[in-house]
Amino acid sequence: MRHFRYLSCAAIVASLWTSHVHAQSTVYLPNVIELSGAGAVSGTNWRDGVVLAIDEINKAGGILGRKIETEHLDTQSNPGVSRAQVQKVLDRDPYVVLGPIYSGSVKVNMALTQQAEVPQIVGAEAADITLQGNPWVFRTAFGQQISMPKIANYLHDRLKVKSVALVWVNNDFGKGGRDSFAKEMKARGIEVVVDLSTEQGQVDFGSDVIKLKGAKADAIFVYCNEEESARFLIEAKRQGLATPLFGETTLLSQKVVDLAGPAANGARGHVGLSADAPIPAIEEFTRKFSQRYNYRPDHNGIKGYTAVYLVKYVTEKIGKFDRKAFGAAMKGLSLTPANAPGMLMEASWDQKGDIDRASFLAEIIDGKQKIVETLPKLNPSKAD
Repeated sequence: MRHFRYLSCAAIVASLWTSHVHAQSTVYLPNVIELSGAGAVSGTNWRDGVVLAIDEINKAGGILGRKIETEHLDTQSNPGVSRAQVQKVLDRDPYVVLGPIYSGSVKVNMALTQQAEVPQIVGAEAADITLQGNPWVFRTAFGQQISMPKIANYLHDRLKVKSVALVWVNNDFGKGGRDSFAKEMKARGIEVVVDLSTEQGQVDFGSDVIKLKGAKADAIFVYCNEEESARFLIEAKRQGLATPLFGETTLLSQKVVDLAGPAANGARGHVGLSADAPIPAIEEFTRKFSQRYNYRPDHNGIKGYTAVYLVKYVTEKIGKFDRKAFGAAMKGLSLTPANAPGMLMEASWDQKGDIDRASFLAEIIDGKQKIVETLPKLNPSKAD
């Protein structure tokens, strides 16, 4: 009996030692993301970008000698589920939490990471996410307060638009975009003649297009999720809507082009990130991603990929795995491809966690996104 107890104690000690050694040789970066539901297209792209970056970093020796350990938890595109999933990973003491993309989910789960003082890198765009004073949330996507002025300048300065119709999806992403866009239009003296709310997952846009045809606006700004954007474009094409269509990254994404087919041709707008950007590092990323997964990435794939590399570079900058030091180092950080090639482009973060970098004007031509102009960062800064 005594011998059995000795063996049991020895086994427990060995198990604890093995766990300790494993913890000292790895770093836990859980990925809480939309893998089913309305955000599955976006979340799958993000996840695959994350996996590609982790494999590259681990193959090169990891971060400060530690290999990255991850798991992918599905939010089901549901804010309540996302909150439960973030709580689950926080119980495992993560270094940094990756995701989600949907703004509504980030709004309910970022309070948990803030309370735990764990950095969270998200792909969400709603303006108010970084306006709540949470020092632990950082973006790899433009907030609407940065992206909307760029498309507004294009409509006002280049196209001399006097009136617009606004179509937006009734969720946190859409509401934030609607408010930011309307604010920018008012500042430039552009009249919003139609302010049209649509629903997430909406299938029939017939009556919406009829209203827009009667509005006789100079341009229509479409701010919906990918699948709804594609359905809208198809209906607009079917009804012969002649008003020029503009949007943000979602309207011009690869998934919208794939779903809408020829109906996407002619759509124009501002894109924060694009696999079609004429930048060698992005072209190489797109080649690697497409070769591995047999599909072409959208902006979410790039956001996930750069999120992991951001963790690597910030950690190497501070020289240790220290969450508080990580959060402090993010404030005012700037990185360039010269010292941080995995970021693909020069990028910087302000004191609120918002990212700034160059972006692009694009148009869908013959079923492909064509970059027509590169726009500079809003706030040029000296990179580290």
